[in-house]
Amino acid sequence: IGAERLVSVPAEDLLSWFALAERDLPWRAGDVTPWQILVSEFMLQQTPVARVLPIWPDWVARWPTPSATAAASPADVLRAWGKLGYPRRAKRLHECATVIAQDFADVVPDDVDVLQQLPGIGSYTARAVASFAYRQPVPVVDTNVRRVVARAVHGHPDAGAPSAKRDHADVEALLPKADRAARFSAALMELGAIVCTARSPRCDDCPLRHSCSWRLAGSPPGTGPKRPAQRYAGTDRQVRGRLLDVLRDTAVAVTRADLDLA
Repeated sequence: IGAERLVSVPAEDLLSWFALAERDLPWRAGDVTPWQILVSEFMLQQTPVARVLPIWPDWVARWPTPSATAAASPADVLRAWGKLGYPRRAKRLHECATVIAQDFADVVPDDVDVLQQLPGIGSYTARAVASFAYRQPVPVVDTNVRRVVARAVHGHPDAGAPSAKRDHADVEALLPKADRAARFSAALMELGAIVCTARSPRCDDCPLRHSCSWRLAGSPPGTGPKRPAQRYAGTDRQVRGRLLDVLRDTAVAVTRADLDLA
């Protein structure tokens, strides 16, 4: 079943649903700048929305521009990152701010290829910034989008292994006209996040339920091996988090004994 089926009918249904179901996320406000959207995308990498919500508003109020972020010390940036995890992202965000401030006159580039050359920005983040900050009609593909496309377009219960070329082509074929492409991308992502979820999809609440290939096929279960639950206790990530808690909560030198107690 080709992507044309999804393009021909449900785009209006999806956008109408999104108009009612869209979460009130602060980085979606009309006065948010491209830099502040970029910050949200850094924070949302491998991190749930609920953990980003308390951090992002204070961050962009304190450092609203790349140059303001670049002027901060790496230590202050890491402290402000708080419990978001993967602190290397904070370091890369600081580096990215420095490059934008110095080389791009404090303006976030709008070109996907240029964005991908910046520290900490990969294909997804570059496309997300180009779409959500600059309303460019580029495909934005995350795990949620891949799952929706797998089910609604291809009739598969899950997305399988990622393929950038295939995944981008699938989503690009679905995008409506340029002036609505960014909102459509956000709606597709939202659908996967809150309705077409991995474990307990709420198909009766889905705006694509009448055209979804997977649902029309009887919602067959997946046949591949289940992904093991991600372990945190006892991992290097947990240890790093405890050490960072000690470092974050003090402004003076920390001894080895302090770290051993963590």
